[in-house]
Amino acid sequence: MRNRVQRPQRHASDPGLVGRDEAAARSEGSGGVQSVDRAVTILEILSRRGEAGVSEVAAEIGVHKSTAFRLLGALEARGLAEQAEDRGKYRLGFGIVRLAAGVAARLDLVQQSRPVCRRLAEEIGETVNIAVARSHYAINLDQVRGQAAVTAHNWVGQPTPLHATSSGKILLAHLDERRRERLIAAAGLERFTPATVTDAAELRRQLDEALRRGYAVTVEEYEIGLNAIAAPIRSHEGEVVAAVSASGPAYRFSEERMRELAPVLVAGAADISHRLGHAG
Repeated sequence: MRNRVQRPQRHASDPGLVGRDEAAARSEGSGGVQSVDRAVTILEILSRRGEAGVSEVAAEIGVHKSTAFRLLGALEARGLAEQAEDRGKYRLGFGIVRLAAGVAARLDLVQQSRPVCRRLAEEIGETVNIAVARSHYAINLDQVRGQAAVTAHNWVGQPTPLHATSSGKILLAHLDERRRERLIAAAGLERFTPATVTDAAELRRQLDEALRRGYAVTVEEYEIGLNAIAAPIRSHEGEVVAAVSASGPAYRFSEERMRELAPVLVAGAADISHRLGHAG
């Protein structure tokens, strides 16, 4: 019987093996990014040309026809491209509309809310914002300053904590309990000022109160000296999709003043909701 030659085993700690794995990972990662870049370029080509064949696409992005065909097939499978009546030609698919819907909805929200925000800013005299929930933050999409506003701070595009802002609280309040708890757990209850609510039970109590009265308030919870009030904006389906808020300096925009103006803000939120198709 012949003696078998025992080959040395290569372990994960073997430098040669690790080096090859890392090289393969880099190669795979580079190829993945390149494929994504080419797929996006194809979408741009179809958008610009209207229709294009495999050969045209391959020539424009500088790849073999088989590669262009494979990329077009992947886009077609996702509904982002489709074959025209003339076989061999491709055009953008209706999946593009689905992807664009999220952006269109935000643009429509800003467009429809702007006249109401201007009216609210004039009537209330303070800064008015439109915000939506993204991940575990509230993101401000638009801002209108009232005549009495003393700050030039622009909140548009800035993420703000859900638990320490009036917009964040009203958005949290209208989530189902499971999602609400998940967001609170993910974000944590960070303290920004001595007045920030960092107790989960107290936050839940305030959110329940916001649901009952139809608006949420914060009193120097995110910034010392800044108070705010927010009301929910609903889509045509009745879902709360955004919040409209008014904020001002605590010495002028007091808790009493916010309570007085709450019906004005709630009515403004209802007006925006109506503009978005909500019939309630």
